[in-house]
Amino acid sequence: MGEATALTATKRKTSRASQAWALEFWHYRELFFFLVWRDVKIRYKQTLLGALWAIIQPFFTMLVFTLFFGTLAKIPTEGIPYQLFSYCALVPWTYFATTLSFAGNSLVSNQELITKVYFPRVAVPASAVLSGLVDFAISSLVLIGMMIWFRVLPSWELILWPFLVIPLVILALGVALFLSSLNVKYRDVKYVLPFVTQFWLFLTPIIYPTSLIPERFQFLMYLNPMAGIIDAFRDSFLPTRHVNWTALGISFGISMIVLVLGSLYFKRTEREFADIV
Repeated sequence: MGEATALTATKRKTSRASQAWALEFWHYRELFFFLVWRDVKIRYKQTLLGALWAIIQPFFTMLVFTLFFGTLAKIPTEGIPYQLFSYCALVPWTYFATTLSFAGNSLVSNQELITKVYFPRVAVPASAVLSGLVDFAISSLVLIGMMIWFRVLPSWELILWPFLVIPLVILALGVALFLSSLNVKYRDVKYVLPFVTQFWLFLTPIIYPTSLIPERFQFLMYLNPMAGIIDAFRDSFLPTRHVNWTALGISFGISMIVLVLGSLYFKRTEREFADIV
């Protein structure tokens, strides 16, 4: 009985703390929007190609994948040109990987702002996550041209494309909160992160279709939340496929868990940021 009472009290305390955090964040919403806009401008400031970088990275990665995995390795794509097969998965993946890179180092790179002005620290990695959606939108437009070029007619599920951004952002924010706070204490996180994302890439069905994995092992693959999300993006785009709602639901659930855990870790460590950075 005592343990149940203590557990209930802990849940209420956590709930009140979460509500207070959300209200504080809302109070500083104008600063948050400013940080998002600033991060967007920084991405393209003093760059020769500007917004074209949002297209170049996934497009040239697609060309490399097409050469080695589509032409030489002949990875099956269920009758879809490998260029389309890989690019519609690389668009959300590039957003995710790039966001982790920017957001993971966001607190350290904004140390002068953190030590001089008080505001909810979560706004810093969150602004890096949301500013990356501009690149995502630009690179998504290329898909329209590729559909016309390859004469592929999309199904009605293509309207799900913008809604699939929600679980993608939730997962990116959850991981970003954890990495950004961890990077404040351990600066070598930014050096480890590229290896982690590269390994994560091969664990996610981007280069290969899910059907290439034996059916009895596919449930293990979907423990990777990016697997269900990437599959859903690809399924909504290609007319020969349909969204696997079970896999997407698993990915969404795991993404929510990652967000909650990342938020709790960030909240527990943020009081030390100003002293460490």
